[in-house]
Amino acid sequence: MTSPTRETPAGLLASALRTDPARPLITFYDDATGERVELSVATFGNWVAKTANLLQDELGAQPGDRMALLLPAHWQTAVWVLAGFSTGVVVAPGADPGTADLVVSGPDTLERARACGGERVALALRPLGGRFPQPPAGFLDYAVEVPGQGDRFVPYAPVGAGSPALELVGEGTVTAGEVVERAVASAEAYRLAPGARVLSRLPFDSWPGLAAGLLAPLAIGGSVVLCRNASGLGAEEVAAREAAERVTLTV
Repeated sequence: MTSPTRETPAGLLASALRTDPARPLITFYDDATGERVELSVATFGNWVAKTANLLQDELGAQPGDRMALLLPAHWQTAVWVLAGFSTGVVVAPGADPGTADLVVSGPDTLERARACGGERVALALRPLGGRFPQPPAGFLDYAVEVPGQGDRFVPYAPVGAGSPALELVGEGTVTAGEVVERAVASAEAYRLAPGARVLSRLPFDSWPGLAAGLLAPLAIGGSVVLCRNASGLGAEEVAAREAAERVTLTV
């Protein structure tokens, strides 16, 4: 945290891109569909850049705007979290969309998301980032919009450690620097070392889920195995996945 480049979540990602872009960062399982996706630091960074450009240029999001994030723990949710941090948009998982400047929704929360009077983006959450068979009315289909965005992102206004970054229900808003501090503290609490690999089944609408599923591993040079719809897995199946993915901590 002493290095200025690591004082923000976007800085953590930039540091990882400089030091080891080829290493795995997120491995995602959906046990309802059998999907498995693995993203290196470089691939994840490319998705973040494209999504941040979509936010800034196509959606017109401004630093300080509140983005209600109505998505499960998913690799694309992790992309949106970092894209929001990169643009200075306040990421608000599970927030009331009626009070947000824009909303990003999965397929199961579209009706709730319609309460947002600003821009609305929908994610089908289909394997390989597939689009909706029929785009939902009143929403941009993320899978249609994001491929054409630029592969490099530069914010129009600098996003510093003091910029508001994350709003959690019942906790208020914390700055980008505080997000990094909390990520480092969570990594220490979990006793994560560089190279740690965390298997997380927690949702992304609370700090424990965000920390275990993305931010703590990112802060210490680790990686994450995100598991969606894993409640039906038995102990032997979980143990087999832990072994196959070289997991060092399961939460």
